[in-house]
Amino acid sequence: MNGIVLRLAAPLMSFGEYAAFRYRDTVAFPTRSALIGMFAAADGRSREEALAPDPATGVIPYSDLVFTVRIDRPGHRHTDFHTAGGGRPHKQGLPTSNGGYRSQKASTHISHRVYLTDAVFTVAVQGPDPLLEHLTHRLEQPAFAPYLGRRACIPDEPLVLRDPHPQPVDELLARVPLSLAAPPRPEQATVPVDFVWEHRPEHIPAAQVHRELADVPVDFTPTKRLHRTRRVWRSPEELPASLYAAPPALNALADYIQQDTLDERTDRN
Repeated sequence: MNGIVLRLAAPLMSFGEYAAFRYRDTVAFPTRSALIGMFAAADGRSREEALAPDPATGVIPYSDLVFTVRIDRPGHRHTDFHTAGGGRPHKQGLPTSNGGYRSQKASTHISHRVYLTDAVFTVAVQGPDPLLEHLTHRLEQPAFAPYLGRRACIPDEPLVLRDPHPQPVDELLARVPLSLAAPPRPEQATVPVDFVWEHRPEHIPAAQVHRELADVPVDFTPTKRLHRTRRVWRSPEELPASLYAAPPALNALADYIQQDTLDERTDRN
């Protein structure tokens, strides 16, 4: 399938799986739920209508998409001690499930929220061409600003690196600049970089352990949130050390995007 290439980078990001109540954890890489949620927001869909089937075809949006994640820089886990509702007068603080409000004595809600700091991921998104072209347009001109797991986690530019392309995974393996935490050693020809696969590639043994994630969204409605599980495989891949993009990576990314544009013009001519 054809696919587009996205780069997810920000000072903070968080991809919850079982995050709820007072402890909000994060997965070590972008979840399917977070990516589809970002697409739905860019498309202007409300949480209630984010996964509503297309009236004309009956197809659920984004269900045909396949994600491959390259972990350029895994980042570091940071836990934020978070409080909400404290110090406000009664009936202006946190509401309760029965329609009332917490007492002033118990008005402060404390939670621990885990983030990834200084992480960078490059993602190949494969799917039907009309959907990919629509997503590319909406991500470049979003109805609601995209964010990486939580509203405060705004992605760096550029977000979209490549328009629909026949071999997006090959782009991750051989062409897209790498934002590593440290430069390769001078004698290194290749560098190991972890990939997360939704479908097990042929070079990964069938016996290799996979992981199950509860991150396939069924309903984003706040009071009805529901997710199914999926399997993913994680493997280190040897990539050319020449892909390393020295800071600021923006220079190498701009060159890559410009070359992509030139290639498209050549193909059309």
